[in-house]
Amino acid sequence: MSRTTFILIGILYYLATIVTIIVVLRLINKNEEKKYKNEITTLERDKNLIVGASILSELNKVGALINNDVMQKKYDNWCSRLKEIKEVEVPKITDALIEIEEAFESKDYKNLKTKIASLELEIAYVKTKSNFLLDEIREITLSEEKNRETITKLKADYRSILSKFNNNKNEYEEVEKPLELQFENVDKLFSAFEKTMENNEYTEVGKIVKAITDTIGNLKIVIEEAPSIIIMGSKLIPNKIAEITKISERMIKEGYNLEYLNIEYNITEANKKINDIFDRLKVLNLEDSVFELKTILDYFDSLYHNFDKEKVSKRVYEDYSRTILVKITKLEKISNELNKKIDDLKYSYDIAPEDLHVLEQVITETNTIKDDYYRVIEMQRRTSVAYSRLAKEMEIINNNLLKTEEELDQTLRNLSSLKEDEKRAREQLEEIKKILNQAKNTMKSYKLPVTPKNFYVELGEASSAINDMITELDKRPISIKVLNTRVDTARDLTFKVYNTTKEAIKTAKMAEMAIVYGNRYRAVYKDVELGLIKAETAFSKGNFKTSLESAINAINIVEPGIHKRLIEEYK
Repeated sequence: MSRTTFILIGILYYLATIVTIIVVLRLINKNEEKKYKNEITTLERDKNLIVGASILSELNKVGALINNDVMQKKYDNWCSRLKEIKEVEVPKITDALIEIEEAFESKDYKNLKTKIASLELEIAYVKTKSNFLLDEIREITLSEEKNRETITKLKADYRSILSKFNNNKNEYEEVEKPLELQFENVDKLFSAFEKTMENNEYTEVGKIVKAITDTIGNLKIVIEEAPSIIIMGSKLIPNKIAEITKISERMIKEGYNLEYLNIEYNITEANKKINDIFDRLKVLNLEDSVFELKTILDYFDSLYHNFDKEKVSKRVYEDYSRTILVKITKLEKISNELNKKIDDLKYSYDIAPEDLHVLEQVITETNTIKDDYYRVIEMQRRTSVAYSRLAKEMEIINNNLLKTEEELDQTLRNLSSLKEDEKRAREQLEEIKKILNQAKNTMKSYKLPVTPKNFYVELGEASSAINDMITELDKRPISIKVLNTRVDTARDLTFKVYNTTKEAIKTAKMAEMAIVYGNRYRAVYKDVELGLIKAETAFSKGNFKTSLESAINAINIVEPGIHKRLIEEYK
């Protein structure tokens, strides 16, 4: 392919690119032009809707209803505002639309976008003014239908209220006259409404409808709540007060202190509040009345719980007052007796300082508890404090007393254990001596050729430990801790002697039995004879274990497993 051909192909590509760009730009311009054209059309439509036929129609209706100066003044104001919108605001919008169309025709898209945004805001503002004006006009033109519907509902509610009142007049004795006056007012308001509607005085109708609505709403509350208020204020609470007064007076005579409940003061305040509620009820003001009366009732109901609590507390107090005094007397008696014996105990035993301190502390605590007890008893005698507090005080005293009793019991256990430990040590001394003598007699009764050397060593140690134990028992005061150590040492060493004696005699018996058993093979087997001679030599020197091993090994040459059979025969 020649150079000329390449140049031609390049030119063709270049031209194609230029054409494509031109086509794309024209499409973009066409779309943008279409978008702006649609926006201008929308603005034109919105302008035409600002002053619609509805506002003119509603304004004409108002013109037909004018029959007083107030309505005429309102009508003239609305006409003036409509005229301003039609002759001032709308023409401004028309001029702005013309400018936008000129910018569109000249393709001044840069300024066109700004002008469209500005006009959209202006149209929205004027349209809002127009809608607000229409709403004001419709308040008059639609008021008859709307108010008639409202009055119809109010009349139904009123008939229901009046029927309930007439059927249950006995429940509304306290407010019968105020209610009847209020019913008359409602009737007058209904008549005023009809008259106002006939005279087309629409500016006054809303006020009358609101007055009827408020009055019937209040009447509905009174009809619903007044019976409850009357029965609570005139019967339930006074009956409750009388009963509470009767119970409290009886309990005070029986010795109960109820001052902390402030019953008289609260009754006075409750009566004041009831009088205030009934004064407000006469003018049909029931605000918070039911809540206040229920609060008063709840208070008096709670007093029954307090009365029951005081009665229970009295029984608790009386139980504590009896049992605590018995415990204090017992504690004092034990403490005094123990205190008298403490010198003898200190002479006989090395008592721990903490035990002596606890005893002193118990005596001090007992005196304190006793003082607290009589202080509470005196409070009860003067009836200066409620039983609920007295019972609480007695409970605290009882808890302190239990703690002191536990401390004394622990001290008594510690001191009692001193004598028990000494007694047990003396009993164990006799038992240890008996075991040691039994070991010595057993060793003597079985005439061994030689007594094992460790027997005498262990016997000496055991005898020395027994002497130390006797010495400790003869001391004054005795240290129980040291004594228990001496007892443990003497017992262990004595059992060691006993076990040594038992083991030595057992081994010697088995060795002797093995030698006797092996004698049957001495004449026949030379090796057996040599082994038995070795066993006899060891036996005569007191080496019983070695003697037993030598005899068994010798016999085992002839009778394998002889060891097991000898043990079975020995058993």
